[in-house]
Amino acid sequence: MRYTKTFIPTVKEVPADAEIISHQLMIRAGLMRKLASGTYTYLPAGWRILLKIIDIVRDEMNKSGAQEILMPAVQPIDLWQKTGRDVDYGETLGTFRDRHGRINVLAPTAEEVVTSLAAGEISSYKQLPMNIYQISFKFRDEFRPRFGVLRSREFIMKDSYSFHADPESLDETYKVMYETYCKIFRRCGLEYVIVEAESGEMGGTGSHQFTVPCESGEDIIVFTQDGSYAANIEKASVDPLPKQNPLSNPPAMQEVHTPDVGSIEAVCEFLKCRPQEMIKTLIYSADTETIVAVVRGDHDINPEKLAASVGGRHIELADEDTIEKITAAAVGFAGPMGLAQKVNLVLIDPAVAAMAVGITGANKTDYHIKNVVPGRDFALEGENTKVVDIRNAVQGDTFNSKPLLFRRGIEVGQVFKLGKKYSAKLDAKFLDAEGKEKPCLMGCYGIGINRILASAIEISHDDKGPILPITIAPWEVIITPAGAGEEITGAAENIHAELAEKGIEVLLDDRPDIRAGVKFNDADLLGIPVRVTVGQKSLAAGNVEIKLRNESESKKVPLTQAADEIIATVNSLKAKLNVGNPRA
Repeated sequence: MRYTKTFIPTVKEVPADAEIISHQLMIRAGLMRKLASGTYTYLPAGWRILLKIIDIVRDEMNKSGAQEILMPAVQPIDLWQKTGRDVDYGETLGTFRDRHGRINVLAPTAEEVVTSLAAGEISSYKQLPMNIYQISFKFRDEFRPRFGVLRSREFIMKDSYSFHADPESLDETYKVMYETYCKIFRRCGLEYVIVEAESGEMGGTGSHQFTVPCESGEDIIVFTQDGSYAANIEKASVDPLPKQNPLSNPPAMQEVHTPDVGSIEAVCEFLKCRPQEMIKTLIYSADTETIVAVVRGDHDINPEKLAASVGGRHIELADEDTIEKITAAAVGFAGPMGLAQKVNLVLIDPAVAAMAVGITGANKTDYHIKNVVPGRDFALEGENTKVVDIRNAVQGDTFNSKPLLFRRGIEVGQVFKLGKKYSAKLDAKFLDAEGKEKPCLMGCYGIGINRILASAIEISHDDKGPILPITIAPWEVIITPAGAGEEITGAAENIHAELAEKGIEVLLDDRPDIRAGVKFNDADLLGIPVRVTVGQKSLAAGNVEIKLRNESESKKVPLTQAADEIIATVNSLKAKLNVGNPRA
């Protein structure tokens, strides 16, 4: 392939709205261009990379026994209403009304559609297990798209779904997909960790997340130094904090006037106390029920743990009217005292139960209460009250008595055990060997195609551009003639022809009147792993220069042996991505 025949619009300037390095370099290297907020056009070099990632994913999925299909990107909202996920997704769900007045969904995922397909086709246990997948564009109406393709509105995803007659079969396929994902990310050249994860809006009973550690990632990985435990922040468990020594003669509760200081920070400044001495009370709604969540002032509610505590139902902060009705106070002055009799459920985090005394809202506008003793002034257990872990892990927490460490990362894939969540609601059933009708058990397995590219750039780049793994680079080799003249041009053309004939993905930078330095910069910006320089000085000695993108020095090889040496280099780089296991 020739540079002059290829659309590669590289730019020197860093885009003003590009926050992270992968976004900056994907624009500068001419891999993509922004169309609108969160949507991008992929240019030839970028699309080549995505196609190579897709080929790797497709190859390993097919080897695993999964079968590829393609489902509609436009889905009737009726299916989403049957599962209740139209509410779960809320405004993130992109919808439109067609000319017949029907509301349709722009697919953010495909659980409803694939389960509906299975409901119409699966009737007997003899058809199970079955694993089907697709690679397609998805759309989520993100409120604030950012970080380039890491949080975009439109993206490419591989999503697969398995159907089973029993838990043992689901476990077996889950393990196969887990191992398949390891192979996929290894072939893509990614260093990844595997952590326990929450299923979130997907639902189900078990999940693992494949995460690429890097500082620009939006996910937080929580782990122990010895590697015995790793989870994302939504799943991370913590040991209960030691119970504080109770006061021998605790004073009675004391009401304090705190005008216009509803936030934890404002109260602490006003009362000269610390956030860990505060008790924070939040009011939530789940379906028709009202739920109170109580955490320490320096802790944050974990939405996934909170949702799991109410049976996986959709849960959100209550509106102001509900809060004022229950607490008889303005927002910001809620306290746990007396609320158990007014709501459906009270959830108290163990860190609150361990407190000897605290400060909380007085359920009275502009007032707080000091000297609140958990267990004395509000119950820690009862018919609708329980102590349960509902907070995020923080620095200083432990699990199994081992300190928890924190690191950021990019989620590139996740595997789920969905169980009967969708099959029961959408009638995906089968007859077992005894003729009894049962809902299928399901698994779900997703990979973010665009995220693999962004992750590869985030973890491997320098000030010149990306350093891409050879398996996903737009081209394996670039030939750079450094200078003019028939001798240089002829040698470069001959190497290009020989490599192309041998199946090497090679780009010849045949741009006339372009300085060698500019060509070198563009080659580095494209992240091409192997650069071959054909220059006058080297040719005079019968040599050309071969340089790897991730190395500073080049080596000279005889012109007559150049093609064979380049091919050996390419094969060596590929081989490194097919041995060992980079799992941390």
